[in-house]
Formats: sequence, structure tokens, C-alpha cells
Amino acid sequence: MISRIDQQFNFSQTALNLRAYRQELLASNIANADTPNFKARDIEFNSALNGALGKSASGSLALTKTAAGHLTAAGANRYDAPVQYRTEFQPSVDGNTVNMDIERAAFAENALQMEALLTFVKSDLKDLNAALQP
Repeated sequence: MISRIDQQFNFSQTALNLRAYRQELLASNIANADTPNFKARDIEFNSALNGALGKSASGSLALTKTAAGHLTAAGANRYDAPVQYRTEFQPSVDGNTVNMDIERAAFAENALQMEALLTFVKSDLKDLNAALQP
């Protein structure tokens, strides 16, 4: 029984962590809208969630440290979510690929998805609490 509860909350925790990470990336894009040569970045949430839960069909390639002076790749692929560059729709003179309309819409959509997930977690906790009451 405990393992099923743990599985349910592990999924929710992983999904919330990925949503928070995506929110950081989108906020970084918005903050750097005027930075020359800044490239907008994002993750594909569904494939990142499958990868973080170990359901990735393609499996990611691990970096190998071949010399003592090499840095480890710990954090290079946070939550097994490869960061991708957003394609630019309207080129700018300074090389910046941030489109504020797209970034704001993605930020709002991600925030809404995060709020919905938190509502589901709250409901699960309420149900669990009701089941534990005598």
C-alpha cells in the first residue's frame, strides 16, 4: 500500500520539478529578451517527464570522463530533460531569438499546468487523509 502511495507522489513530485524547471527556463528567456545573441531555450515536457520517470524508449547518451581534468556532466542534463533551442520565427539584427509573445504564452500555460497539478496533489492528499480517519 505504501509503495502505491509513494509511486503516486513520486510521479507528482517529478512532474512538479519539471514544471518548475521549465518555468525557470521561460523566465530566463523573458529576462534576456534584450540580450544580444541570446538563444531562447525550452524543454519538451512530455518526453522530459518520460525520461525522468525512466520510460524513455531511446535512452540518453551518458558523457564519459576520459581525463582527470574533465568536468563531470552532473547538472548538464537536469531531470534528464534535454534543453532545446527554440526556432526563431522573426530574425533580429542582434541575433536574439526570444519572441516575447511566445514566451509569455508558454510561461502562462506552464503556470496553469503547474497550478492544475498542485490541485490534483491537494485532492490526492485530501483523499488519503479521509481514508486514514477512523
